[in-house]
Amino acid sequence: AQNVTVDEIMTAYKQACQKLNCKQIPKLLKQIQEFKDLAPRIDCLDLKGEKLDYKACEALEEIFKRVQFKIVDLEQTSLDEDGASALFDMIEYYESATHLNISFNKHIGTRGWQAAAHMMRKTNCLQYLDARNTPLLDHSAPFVARALRISSSLVVLHLENASLSGRPLMLLATALKMNMNLRELYLADNKLNGLQDSAQLGNLLKFNCYIQILDLRNNHILDSGLAYICEGLNEQRKGLVTLVLWNNQLTHTGMAYLGMTLPHTQSLETLNLGHNPIGNEGVRNLKNGLIGNRSVLRLGLASTKLTCEGAVAVAEFIAESPRLLRLDLRENEIKTGGLMALSLALKVNHSLLRLDLDREPKKESVKSFIETQKALLAEIQNGCKRNFILAKEKEEKEQKLQQSASMPEITVTEPLEEDTDEEADAGLETKDLSERPKSPDSADGAAASQLLLSLEKAKDRPPPLHVAEESPSPATSPASAPSQGNERRISVSSPGRGHKIFVVTRVETLPDRAADATRLRQDAAAASKPAEPQRPAPAPKPELPAPRANGAVPESSACSDPKRGDPNDCESATHDTPLPNGLKTDFARALPETSSDGDGKTGSCAAEH
Repeated sequence: AQNVTVDEIMTAYKQACQKLNCKQIPKLLKQIQEFKDLAPRIDCLDLKGEKLDYKACEALEEIFKRVQFKIVDLEQTSLDEDGASALFDMIEYYESATHLNISFNKHIGTRGWQAAAHMMRKTNCLQYLDARNTPLLDHSAPFVARALRISSSLVVLHLENASLSGRPLMLLATALKMNMNLRELYLADNKLNGLQDSAQLGNLLKFNCYIQILDLRNNHILDSGLAYICEGLNEQRKGLVTLVLWNNQLTHTGMAYLGMTLPHTQSLETLNLGHNPIGNEGVRNLKNGLIGNRSVLRLGLASTKLTCEGAVAVAEFIAESPRLLRLDLRENEIKTGGLMALSLALKVNHSLLRLDLDREPKKESVKSFIETQKALLAEIQNGCKRNFILAKEKEEKEQKLQQSASMPEITVTEPLEEDTDEEADAGLETKDLSERPKSPDSADGAAASQLLLSLEKAKDRPPPLHVAEESPSPATSPASAPSQGNERRISVSSPGRGHKIFVVTRVETLPDRAADATRLRQDAAAASKPAEPQRPAPAPKPELPAPRANGAVPESSACSDPKRGDPNDCESATHDTPLPNGLKTDFARALPETSSDGDGKTGSCAAEH
């Protein structure tokens, strides 16, 4: 209604109660008096805990016909079939709510659910329906399923403890395959089993890539059911963002399925496996899948029967992860050894912002270890605080990198300098981890270890990095061969933190004349004729002379003594030593061969550059 006042609403409601011979609800009268701006939707109509019989429901129409609400809370209002169907018809007709709570109403029956389904189907404004602890039985489920199939506006649906196991879940899952609007589905406490129920859920995930949150806590999914769910997740490119499997009797067997699925999930960010007897073996089964995954940000492993051995496996994942934000390890028997591993992992991890552990140290046979535990717990929390501060700086840095990568006129040197910093950080991380102990023989080996690191990392990376760092495959050969017309293409790729690969490509037409000296120097490599196709250097990689931190070539290179070896060796060595500007040796191979004049100078200024 337009131009309505609080007094009008109050009067109309009181008259309706007299006419219907029912009691006025004091809680409601108080709320009406506090209504302020009546034009947009009012925040909330709260009737939680009030007993609403059919007459009390009818009296509410005087309010619904005059004002609309964001939330209408009808939790635990003892609705019967008549009252529920009358209320849902009103809410549908007057579009009274965007969020409706009908939880803890066990007697709304088939007619109540039928009216609720009609409301879901016809109302464009209803986005959130909470029907926890309101049983949706076999004879009511078809109505709700039909409403969900015919593109309902619902975004969030809570059906916890609604007796869904069996036919109701089958009908809902089948209907939701067609639904493109629902984003959050909460199905906790429904005694869902590891066979038919889980198969329906797995099937739903195969066909619906719009649901982002699936909460299955406190069911009986078991390892067999998790296999079905993993099958569904494998089919998704984008889709589920949060999966809650808390307390579903999952063991190490189920973790093996999940470990195989995780490398393929591209959108899953939160995985809660708390209160399942996963054990140390389960975490080991999960570890490689987590390391191979590129999306998980939050991992819940509270009360999963872990000891120090399991904590070490988790620490290995933390050390490898460039993106994990939160990890919950509470209610596990993690003692000094496990805490030590976690503390070391946090020294090289720069993403983890919150690591939940039990506050009180665990009992140890050696008393002094209790103090050690306290110190390690403090160290871990300090590591998380440090990452908090780093997170903002990293965000700013990434924004700069994105901007520089998207600039049309990009220079080759700029991103290389930034990426070199990133690689240096990565090198430090590897040293702290004390993994991959190989180090070059030279005294000043910081930059050389960096080079080795990038080569080693390349083994575990996707193909693009192999292409850029190691072999002259078709993807890189244009760097040396002339492209159509008189264009040259130079591509340089370098690994940044977090396994990101930045490829910098410059394609440009040759200038007719050297207009300005700086431009000439930048384009000189592209301007001269390449002598022959690019080829890998004959010298094996471990014997590369280690480049110094400032990019200078060590004096003990193969060319320092002309008597040693034949000229071909010397030539390959000049190609393998890094350029003065710090570019990778692979880049040097894309330059033309140097022809030496009698005075020892290089044949052209292009080759020199």
